[in-house]
Amino acid sequence: MRYETVIGLEVHVELATKSKIFCSCSAHSYGAEPNEHVCPACCGMPGMLPIVNKRVVDYGMKAGLMLNCDINRTTTFDKKSYYYPDLPAAYQTTQWFAPVAVNGLVEIETSKGKKGIRIKQIHMEEDAGKLVHDIREDTTHVDFNRTSVPLIEIVSQPDLSSAEEVEAYLERLKTLLRYAKVAECEMAHGTMRCDVNLSIRPEGSSKLGVRTEMKNMNSIEAIKRAIEYEIARHIDALENGTEVLVQETRRWDDIKGKSFSMRTKETAGDYRYFPDPNVMPVVIDDAWFESIKASLPEFPEVKRERYITEYGLGEYDAEQITKSIALCECFEDAFAVCKSAKDAANWMISEVMSILNARKMTYDMLDLDGKKLGELILLVSDGKVGRANAKKILGAMFEDRDIEPAAYAEANGYVMSSDMGKVEEVVKAVLASDTKAVADYKGGKEKALMALFGRCMKELRGNCDPQALKTILVETIAKL
Repeated sequence: MRYETVIGLEVHVELATKSKIFCSCSAHSYGAEPNEHVCPACCGMPGMLPIVNKRVVDYGMKAGLMLNCDINRTTTFDKKSYYYPDLPAAYQTTQWFAPVAVNGLVEIETSKGKKGIRIKQIHMEEDAGKLVHDIREDTTHVDFNRTSVPLIEIVSQPDLSSAEEVEAYLERLKTLLRYAKVAECEMAHGTMRCDVNLSIRPEGSSKLGVRTEMKNMNSIEAIKRAIEYEIARHIDALENGTEVLVQETRRWDDIKGKSFSMRTKETAGDYRYFPDPNVMPVVIDDAWFESIKASLPEFPEVKRERYITEYGLGEYDAEQITKSIALCECFEDAFAVCKSAKDAANWMISEVMSILNARKMTYDMLDLDGKKLGELILLVSDGKVGRANAKKILGAMFEDRDIEPAAYAEANGYVMSSDMGKVEEVVKAVLASDTKAVADYKGGKEKALMALFGRCMKELRGNCDPQALKTILVETIAKL
């Protein structure tokens, strides 16, 4: 029998606000000491009342509009009751009855073409803390730094049908939310996590199979492996009776390459949702709504087309640069100064991306002054600094945003020499020290000339026009 897979995702995204959702504690605790960013409010102490962070609602609306959702103009917060050691109040403040955004659509593209994935809702909520298991001490510690950090949960309809589609969907979410600057979406840092709900059914059937959920997945590669494993497990159970499938929550062990049962899957009734009496409804008026709409960025595909039609970039260059909003902003600032889209794109793709890759930084981690990059490009195109030395200057600019390219080039001896007499002296000295290479070149070996050229350029520290140097080199050899 042929089967089809039905997948729905619940994607938890940590919002890029400075403070938490209901208090003024820092929302950024990655790398911090345990329990360093906590207060009585986010620790669930009795008598503490929450105050809604307006920026969280801004970002919730913005995310909803980026994903083509309808915005609920009156949105409310509710209590989700469950007990767990990392949830100090024994309930989570979330949204159930009137989430901030509903009925969205995200278009993805895979090897099978384009497909629309429906978004059921986006709701705002607070994160829980983190349990840290110490095997040596046989103890579990609780870190409340993450408690009350603002999240949005993006709940899809069960429209996904393969690991490839899930990967494309998650990458699209990351791109759109990063473009809107509402979230970092860095799965390695825990700022984007995913619950995978999966079932299988006979091909062509409209009846859903038994659903299992894998919680808190934080790696796309692990998610893909887990999906393939679960598909095989479900089919094996149905065809060979190896187990009885039940609705449950499972844990994925990436080292063993298997999933393991954690608990039977709760239903909405188990959580006893009810309106939070301590948090008043948030009413989004026309002025607020329109201000958020006006702040939306240009979508990646729109920006890519504009780079091609207005800037004259090729499809490849436009595709590479629009991978990240940080790359786009740096490129546009550089272009505004150097006035050459092609030069700006070449530097972004060949040099800037190379440095990011070498430092194992994501494109969205780029923190480079685009206008100063434009100034550096002008120094090269105007013949004032050689490209090799310009790369050194660029590396320094990654370390210090305050570096002025022209001043740095002057201070470090990177400015092109206009003293042709000095160039001729260096050429003569190099030729005198390597008569074999001179003879080889005269004998027809072109590589010998390049070797001599390289030595001359090294002696001149790259501060010479390459074409002028080559001309002088050839003419001087001809006279020997």
